[in-house]
Amino acid sequence: MDDAPHGVVERLRVATNAHDVDALVDCISEQYRNETPAHPARSFTGRAQVRANWSQIFAAVPDITAQITNSAIDGDVVWSEWEMRGNRRDGVVHLMRGVIVFGTADETITWARVYLEPVDSGIEDADEAVRRIVTNRSNSPAESERQ
Repeated sequence: MDDAPHGVVERLRVATNAHDVDALVDCISEQYRNETPAHPARSFTGRAQVRANWSQIFAAVPDITAQITNSAIDGDVVWSEWEMRGNRRDGVVHLMRGVIVFGTADETITWARVYLEPVDSGIEDADEAVRRIVTNRSNSPAESERQ
């Protein structure tokens, strides 16, 4: 089995936890493509945007750590489940979880599809969430009275 795909994703995790933006960017190919399917306007290409994004993240969440909680490799593609946590400078807890699918070649990451989102700490249950998604409204008592 080729360990290169797993190795480059592990190097990315280590660089993230070391807050080493240079080492992090070194994991990324010159032709890198980043897709965020749930937020298409956030997609981008190139290492410069990776550097800009992570420089801002490291400045805003100085104790951020990343953990890969699960992963699977299929050829040169790594499916990985991540948790990123820390505390923002304003004292708010930063917690994101989700999946990142990485394409790799030549021991670099050539593309990624990012499904990483802030953890919702609200009290909305499954019924309320589905109702909000399909109707674009909640079923709060005040709203129910208007219906």
